[in-house]
Amino acid sequence: MTPQHIAIIMDGNRRFAKKRGLLVKEGHSLGGEQLEKITDAAANLGVKTLTVYAFSTENWQRSAMEVKVLMRLIENFLKDKRKSMVEKGVRFATIGNLTGLSKKLQLEIDETKNATKEGKRINLVVGLNYGARDEIVRAAKKMALEVDPKDFSEKIFSQHLDTYPWGDPDLLIRPGGEMRLSNFLLWQLSYAEIFVTDKLWPEFGPDDLNEAVEAYGRRHRRKGE
Repeated sequence: MTPQHIAIIMDGNRRFAKKRGLLVKEGHSLGGEQLEKITDAAANLGVKTLTVYAFSTENWQRSAMEVKVLMRLIENFLKDKRKSMVEKGVRFATIGNLTGLSKKLQLEIDETKNATKEGKRINLVVGLNYGARDEIVRAAKKMALEVDPKDFSEKIFSQHLDTYPWGDPDLLIRPGGEMRLSNFLLWQLSYAEIFVTDKLWPEFGPDDLNEAVEAYGRRHRRKGE
């Protein structure tokens, strides 16, 4: 059985660059190219939504130079891949607090969303300035303003999360070998299956995605039953 919604923590770009004697920005750039390949591969498998962790609320703690490089790479990725996404039926979306990003990047994000809004093949949802704790706080504030406390429920709370249009992931893939969630989709991953690999993100290819999906298919998802 193919998971309909896969989440990926794209970890290991810097370690990959160091291992290969490359600049950090080259590692991040290769990670962006890998995202396009994995999106294509996921769509070919029948996955409907791919949600990836690109820039977290904690990533602002990195050096100003690396943050600047990352922002430029994200901007260039949107410019360079926009036409391809339209042609391939990829609908681009985001989760996270976009107000923390530059106006220029926000414009590129909006343009890409508008250009790809008719995409039906796969949803590519990118976490930008995203942190699960921040998302939960924002959702709680919205719900408190819009819903009578007596009507609070898990279902209604989920409707106020950034990911509401796409539902919860069935499978989380974590390249890089780390055994933690890193403040990613803490509410939504409650019953997701988890696949961890030592391969770094720029090394994680379509065959590795197939392996993760096959492992998912062998599991019995009891969800507390």
